[in-house]
This record gives sequence, C-alpha cells and structure tokens, in this order.
Amino acid sequence: MTSTTTLTAGLPAAYRDVLMRHAREVSFAAGVRLFEEGRRADRFWIVRTGTVALDLQVPGHRAAVIESLGHGELIGWSWHYPPRMWHLGAETTSPVRAWEFDAEAVRALCDEDPEFGRVIAVWVGRVVAQRLHVTRVRLLDLYAPYGSGSR
Repeated sequence: MTSTTTLTAGLPAAYRDVLMRHAREVSFAAGVRLFEEGRRADRFWIVRTGTVALDLQVPGHRAAVIESLGHGELIGWSWHYPPRMWHLGAETTSPVRAWEFDAEAVRALCDEDPEFGRVIAVWVGRVVAQRLHVTRVRLLDLYAPYGSGSR
C-alpha cells in the first residue's frame, strides 16, 4: 500500500518553502528503526528516496505492517498533537534519503505565524485521516473473519 498524502499535494508553495528552510538532509540504511510506538515524537521526515514501513504492535502477534511510504511522503504526524507520542512504529525497508525536521522548531513557526500553523495543521490532519483509514482496512484484512471487503 502506498499513501497519496504527499508534501506536494498538501502544502501551498509559499508554506512549503518556509518549512523546507528548516529541513536537514539525512540518510538511513535498510532495516533502521526510525521510531517506536509509544515513545516521544520529537521529529518528522519527508522521504526523498527509498521506502519506510509503518507498523503497529498487535498483542499476541508480530507487528503488523500498515503502510509503505515513499518519495514525497510525510513520515510521522504524532509530533504535532499532544501528547506527542508515536502512535505507530517505522522502519526503513530500503536505503532512505529524507529531509528531517525538528518538531519543536516547526511548532514554534506555527505559533509565530497562525496562517502557516493552520496550513500545517490541515496538512498533518489529512495525513492522520488517511493513515487511520489505511490502518483500519489493513487490520480488517489481517484479523477480521472476512477481511475488509475492499478486494
């Protein structure tokens, strides 16, 4: 599964430019855990190249891969909303190059410029809604007696 909630689809150019001024280029090898469910969410990423799998801990089962994210997609939304704890886990499934953002710095930008803050909140909110939908469908496929019915 691949999300359609990408950076270019979600932010007007002027606000994208403001955000990108705070980006730091990073690289990760395949198999690197970016974050764990339940831990503090203090940063987020936008994928430049490679793939990251989002997973969810399911008691009595191994972690369920919920979604695979690639170029232009936002990795992490939990940084934006209290209590700022990761709701999923994430692991690179190939070498990844990404832009990394300090969550506290971006939240400060949102506080300084309410319109920028509104745009970021709507963008992140769309990602949350899309991830919730994908998570529901994936868990039904994995654990419901008849799946999600989406096939």
